[in-house]
Amino acid sequence: MDHRLGQKSAADYLYPPIEPFDQRMIDVGSGVGISHQVYVEQCGNPNGVPVLVLHGGPGGGCSPAMRRYFDPTVYRIVLFDQRGCGRSRPHASIEDNTTWHLVSDIEMIRTVLGIEKFILFGGSWGATLALIYALTYPDRVVHMALRGVFLMTRSELDWFYGGGAGVFFPDLWARFSGAVGPEERDDLISAYHKRLFANDQAEETRFARLWTAWENALASVQSNAVMGDGPADYARAFARLENHYFINAGFLECDGWILQEKHRIAHIPADIVQGRLDMICPPVSAWTLTQGWDKARLHLVPMAGHALSEPGISAALVGVMNRLRPQAGAIDITKGVR
Repeated sequence: MDHRLGQKSAADYLYPPIEPFDQRMIDVGSGVGISHQVYVEQCGNPNGVPVLVLHGGPGGGCSPAMRRYFDPTVYRIVLFDQRGCGRSRPHASIEDNTTWHLVSDIEMIRTVLGIEKFILFGGSWGATLALIYALTYPDRVVHMALRGVFLMTRSELDWFYGGGAGVFFPDLWARFSGAVGPEERDDLISAYHKRLFANDQAEETRFARLWTAWENALASVQSNAVMGDGPADYARAFARLENHYFINAGFLECDGWILQEKHRIAHIPADIVQGRLDMICPPVSAWTLTQGWDKARLHLVPMAGHALSEPGISAALVGVMNRLRPQAGAIDITKGVR
C-alpha cells in the first residue's frame, strides 16, 4: 500500500465513473396500507462475477462512487437502496422495515436477477447486514469484503450515543446531547426517537439534522469535525431509519447475536478493512469478529477513520477486490456462480 496516502484523495484509487446497464424498481412486498419498492441497479460486466453492495446507515442509500470499487470488466456490480431511503419508496418509512425485511429483500433481488451466489461488499451497517444475510443464507455467499465493522451490540451503541466518542469531541457532543433536557440525556436514542417521530415536520427535520451531523462530523480523520446541516430529505430518512433500528437493537434475537452465531459462516472467506482511528465503529468490533475465524483477514488502516471516502480505506478495499478477480488466481469465486 502507498504510504503517501495523505497526498491522494479516495477518488484517486477508484475505477473511472460508470453508468448502470440496468435500473429498476422491485416491489418487495406489501404491509398494512403500504407497499415498499426498492431501487436496484447493475453496472459493469453483465456476465461478470456478481458482487452485491450494501450501504450503511441504516438509511444511507447508495451513491455513484460505490460503483467504482470494482473492475467493471470483471464484476457484475449490484447496488440497491434499502427500504425507506435513497430512491426506494416510500421515503423515510419505518413500517415493515426491519433487518429481516432487508434480508428478505436481498433474497428477492438475488432471485429476480438470476444470481446463484455472490460476493457481499458492505461497510458500517452494510457490514452488519452482510453478516446477518450470510448467517441466514451461508450457501449463497462466496466471499465478504467488509469495512468499519458494526455488530449491532449494546456496547457499540453506548459508545457512540452514551458519551464514549463524546470524550474525544466534547464540543460536538455538547451540541448533540444538549438538544434535549438533562433528564433525558442518559438515553439519547430514546430522547431523539420522540422527536424524530413527533408528527411535526419542522421538529423531525431539526433533530434529524442534529443526529446526522453528529455522525458525519466523526466519520473521517480528514474532516474538520464540524456539525453542519445536511439536506433535509436525506437527514430525515437517515436519522429516522437509523434510530428506528437502534432503538429496536437491530431486531436481533439477543445482544451479541452475530458473534454468537459466527460459527455458521466459518467457511466463508472474508476481508475486513478497518480504520485504526474509527470513532464511530471502534476497531475492537472488527478484531473481535476475526478472532477464531480462520478464513477472515483483518486489514487495519493507520490514520484512517470510519468513512468509505478515507483514502486509506478506499485504497485497501480496491486492493481487496482486485485480488479477488478470477484472473488474479487468488480465489475461485466463479465456482457456483451462473
